[in-house]
Amino acid sequence: MNERNAMKRTPPEGERERAVLCAVNRAATPVWLVEDHLDELAALADTAGADVIERITQPRMKPDPATYIGRGKVSEVTQRAKNQGANLVIFDDDLTPVQVRNLEQRMKLKVIDRSGLILDIFARRARTREAKVQVELAQLEYYYPRLTRMWTHLRGQQGGIGFRGPGETQLEVDRRIVQRRITQLKKQLAKIGRQRETRRRSRRRIPTAALVGYTNVGKSTLLNALSGTDSAFVENRLFATLDPKWRRVESENGRAFIAIDTVGFIRKLPHHLVASFRSTLEEASTADLIVHVADLSHPLYDDQIEQTRRVIEQLEFEDKPTLLVFNKIDRVQQTSFIEKARQNHPDSLFLSATTGLRVWELQKRLERILFAAEKSLALEVSPDQLRLLQEYGDSVELRNKQWHEGVIRLTLAGQGADLANALRTIDHPIPQGL
Repeated sequence: MNERNAMKRTPPEGERERAVLCAVNRAATPVWLVEDHLDELAALADTAGADVIERITQPRMKPDPATYIGRGKVSEVTQRAKNQGANLVIFDDDLTPVQVRNLEQRMKLKVIDRSGLILDIFARRARTREAKVQVELAQLEYYYPRLTRMWTHLRGQQGGIGFRGPGETQLEVDRRIVQRRITQLKKQLAKIGRQRETRRRSRRRIPTAALVGYTNVGKSTLLNALSGTDSAFVENRLFATLDPKWRRVESENGRAFIAIDTVGFIRKLPHHLVASFRSTLEEASTADLIVHVADLSHPLYDDQIEQTRRVIEQLEFEDKPTLLVFNKIDRVQQTSFIEKARQNHPDSLFLSATTGLRVWELQKRLERILFAAEKSLALEVSPDQLRLLQEYGDSVELRNKQWHEGVIRLTLAGQGADLANALRTIDHPIPQGL
């Protein structure tokens, strides 16, 4: 087997790859933060199907433009990886096409960066048509500038009279194909976005709360706890959720709102992914309330909160009303840790979605916020009028229906303007001040 084939080989189906993690420890970055980044990178590698066998850091003022870690360190990483039987080297930062090419040529191992790893996870996790389109678009935009590296197998045909064309010609053809595919995918996403907007309008008047936060903070578990179901997929791995999930939440007072679970954020989230998943994350931007879920048991929860806020700013919906919720308090042993978080983040809530501890408090708070402007009206209507109200849609709620001597007594609840429109539908007088 030649060196190029050795570099490209992958384990048999079902066998996990063996990976070495690499990071540059810049002078201004604390060592503990670099290690935390590598912890997260290791979790990403595990999600992608790789076992991390070694972690290597290289102190540098800044990454080497040719090899990221420096020529001498490349030799050391190569030797250590081969001694451990590794077939993959994962770098914690994004690499330039030149860096990837140089590293693969010298290491004769497969080399990927953090963005490439995250894209691979998203490709594995995509289930719906929209998620698959979004992932493919992000992958093409990520790999487009790296196409030159993918055509190095034609380099032997280039140079010299009569041998200058094929490689470049094929590369240009591929670039045009990729550009056309990117355009097609963007059109598909625009169409899917219009379809989602139609669905969103059909349920728009039901108040909505979007759960956002760092990946693996327990948003899906919280969605299940709020809705009283276990239908949302839960896994203790990063990016268990890619597609938004809606659940109707019924309150003790007969009120209902929609809770939406969204894709988790992460440090150094590739901008291609943020752009591609913008339509999915717009579910959060159109929600009445953003529930920012944080993992209190994580030692760097404040950093994760800040990372999430940065992505929210990038998506330009930071002005939305936001409620900060600390999850996983059952994993926190010291009450002083909770008290410190409470002092630093007044108005936030503390709960455990897994055990159900204080989830009721969140539901009460959501009701109070989401229904603050709601009005209700007691009515007596005929069966025909009731059918008209039931066909009116989700903009108003029909509560406490009771039959009484040929009429139906009920409570009509909703926003003032929606109540007025519903009353017009059944030719009912509109109370003054509604």
